[in-house]
Amino acid sequence: MTDLIPVFDGHNDTLLRLYRSGSADPASDFLKGTAKGHIDLPRAKQGGFAGGLFAMFPPAPGKSVDPAGSVSDVPLPPELPREDALAATLGMASILFRIERASAGAFAVCRSAADIRAAMARGALAAIFHIEGAEAVDTDLSTLDLFYAAGLRSLGIVWSRPNAFGHGVPFRFPASPDIGPGLSDAGKALVRACNRMKIMIDLSHLNEKGFCDVAELTEAPLVATHSNVHALSPHARNLTGWQLDAIRESRGMVGLNFAPGFLRDDGRMIADTRLEVMVRHVDALLEALGEDGVGLGSDFDGAVVPAPVGDCTGLPRLIDAFRAAGYGSALIEKIAWKNWVGVIERTIG
Repeated sequence: MTDLIPVFDGHNDTLLRLYRSGSADPASDFLKGTAKGHIDLPRAKQGGFAGGLFAMFPPAPGKSVDPAGSVSDVPLPPELPREDALAATLGMASILFRIERASAGAFAVCRSAADIRAAMARGALAAIFHIEGAEAVDTDLSTLDLFYAAGLRSLGIVWSRPNAFGHGVPFRFPASPDIGPGLSDAGKALVRACNRMKIMIDLSHLNEKGFCDVAELTEAPLVATHSNVHALSPHARNLTGWQLDAIRESRGMVGLNFAPGFLRDDGRMIADTRLEVMVRHVDALLEALGEDGVGLGSDFDGAVVPAPVGDCTGLPRLIDAFRAAGYGSALIEKIAWKNWVGVIERTIG
């Protein structure tokens, strides 16, 4: 293993893991490190995990929802009541800011690309406040103003279940993402508001018609923070050829999802998955999107992860797999962090 390359990652569910943990002090658990999950501060330093989009995904009360899904057609929970989503989202946001406050400068909530660069330069872990599934946002969008003031800079309109703004894709294999209707009028208003406020819109989990609506409405790059190539793994969560073309045309990008069910051609969600399978998707993404359109979107703490990676300490092994596949140093740095910082700068400043 060679010198660490910093990784800025497109998606993790670490705040959800900490929120569900029942710990009296989840911020301290993250900063001091635990044996649980995929990311904490000590392991981040060990693996070169320099930051990423820290998602707030509001689960259904009383249900254990795996954000990664599985190979089979998994029944999704019904629409989540807004009061439940708001309580969960605020709980995770509180943990995010408690981590920052207790970190003595080792963890920074970033509101711009310049903030990310500055945090990385001083060795702090750089976090973007991201919401996955907009159930906590009211349809008159007043809550969006409050979340933005608190630091929200990236928003996934839906998780896979439907909400007031649109419809997601179920965890179904094999299946097309062309499932269900497009954005509601409220969803279209949300896209316009995100453009005005410079909030990045995440298209992962959104169905094909909703993706098309965003592509027609948005003035910003199209971004899928944690999705893979449908032609290689025909899961409903993955991106088809025309979607990849639209992302490239917009100067957007895709973050490679590490979940094996979205990588493998058999759709199995098993850790016994080789690094070469991950590299194959990156090869295809590079061909479709170009060198400036590909990053990593691990889904750490929200998915099964291939055993050769394991957790964020295994990121150097993935980087070494890129080297073994013939990727040069400049391309590896783009995939590892520079492309994410670039698209964030083009979108939110």
